[in-house]
Amino acid sequence: MKDKTVIITGASSGLGEAIAAYFITKGSNVVMNSSNEENLKAAFHSMGSPTNAILMVGDISKKETGQKLVNLALEKFGSIDILINNAGVFQPKPFLEVAEDDLDLFWNVNLKGTFFTTQAAVPQMIKQNSGAVINIGTVLVDHAIAGFPATAPITSKGAIHALSRQLAAEFGKNNIKFNTIAPGIIRSPLQGKIGVEDADSLAGLHLLNRIGEAEEIAEAAYYLATADFITGETINVAGGHTVGHAL
Repeated sequence: MKDKTVIITGASSGLGEAIAAYFITKGSNVVMNSSNEENLKAAFHSMGSPTNAILMVGDISKKETGQKLVNLALEKFGSIDILINNAGVFQPKPFLEVAEDDLDLFWNVNLKGTFFTTQAAVPQMIKQNSGAVINIGTVLVDHAIAGFPATAPITSKGAIHALSRQLAAEFGKNNIKFNTIAPGIIRSPLQGKIGVEDADSLAGLHLLNRIGEAEEIAEAAYYLATADFITGETINVAGGHTVGHAL
């Protein structure tokens, strides 16, 4: 991946920050995006302000943001080899309390952000006859938890899972790979945002009886970025979450 160009959305914290740091250390050229300028700059500086990374602030739910990311990557680095659609929002809320504004938020950021950023990047990948798109979903698409009602964000993530498979079929002839990473419970700022004070208390949801670390998602993203014969797959990085529980 040295000198390959990687666009990462939602790169200012959590999984996105860990993924960006991992690719940067591997020598990739990384375009880091977030809607939060302060957090994005803080993440960049925490990595030592690497010369092989550039920043672009923008709301991924707006179609033009994806195109701006693509234009910046081509201007600065001349190619688009990997797109990692990590930006997203997630918040539990009982189904009967979900308002139209709630649904719009999750679908605009999670699905439309992924959809239109990918749409902006694929033409360049077609020209190159190569590329990889990695979307971030969730194991909750296939393994619902009764005590965690989150129909609005999970349906948007389910659409992302389906999008990856469909695009894998459509662009296989162009040597572009599309895959989804479905994380389990991962140690990140997201846990605090959704009201989980002690993420380790959820360890029993995984057969390995621990929660995951953001670096483990980064390792999976790097593997998929370099894998030439994997497409249309959903890779569960979840310690056995979908297989059983350690409770």
